[in-house]
Amino acid sequence: MQERLSQDINNIYVYCNRLVDVFGGIRMGRTAAINRKTGETNIQLSFNIDGEGISEIDTGVPFMNHMLDLFTKHGQFNLTVQANGDIEVDDHHTTEDIGICLGQALQNAVGDKKGIKRYGNSFVPMDETLAQVVVDLSNRPHLEFRAEFPSQKVGTFDTELVHEFLWKFALEARMNLHVILHYGSNTHHMIEAIFKAMARALDEATTIDPRIKGVPSTKGML
Repeated sequence: MQERLSQDINNIYVYCNRLVDVFGGIRMGRTAAINRKTGETNIQLSFNIDGEGISEIDTGVPFMNHMLDLFTKHGQFNLTVQANGDIEVDDHHTTEDIGICLGQALQNAVGDKKGIKRYGNSFVPMDETLAQVVVDLSNRPHLEFRAEFPSQKVGTFDTELVHEFLWKFALEARMNLHVILHYGSNTHHMIEAIFKAMARALDEATTIDPRIKGVPSTKGML
C-alpha cells in the first residue's frame, strides 16, 4: 500500500511537470519518496535533487550513514533515509536495499530529463587517493567499477558492499555509472572519495541547462 502511494505521488509530480512544459511556468521540485518493505529490510527514503546538502540518515550501518551524509553534502541534494534491516546477520541486505531505493528515487525525481545536462564527470582527491566518477543518465543501466581496496573491512563494514550498493544504485536509476579509482592506499579515503565524486558528477548531470531544449538526445527520448 505504501509503495503504491509513493509511486502515485511520483507520477503526479511527473504529470504536473509535463503540464508546466506545455503551458509554461515554474517546474515543481524534483523530489521523490520511496517506501520499501521486505522480509529483510524496511526503508523509507526521500530525495530532493535541488536541495541544500541537508541529510537525515539512520541506516543502522554507521559507515553507510557517513557515506550517504557526505554524498548529500557534496551533491547539494536533500536526503532522508530511515532503514531497519537484519544487521544482526550482516550489512548486506540493508546496504543493497538502500542502493535500490536511492536509485528509484533518483530515476523518479529526475523525471522526463528535459533540459538536464545528462552527463557528469568529477575527480575528487583525498590525501593520497584520487577517484573519478563519470555518469550518463541514459536510461541504460551499467556499472563499470575499476577499484580495488587493500582492506576487506572499514570498521565493521565489508568493503565488497561498495560494489553491491553502486550496482543496485546504477541499475535502479537506469544510468551509466563509471567508477575509476586512479590510486590510493587508505581504504576509507578511497571509498569516501568515490562517494564524493559520484555526488558531484550527479549534481552536474542533473543540472538544468537553459540552452538545452527538450531531452538531451538526438533520439528525442531517454
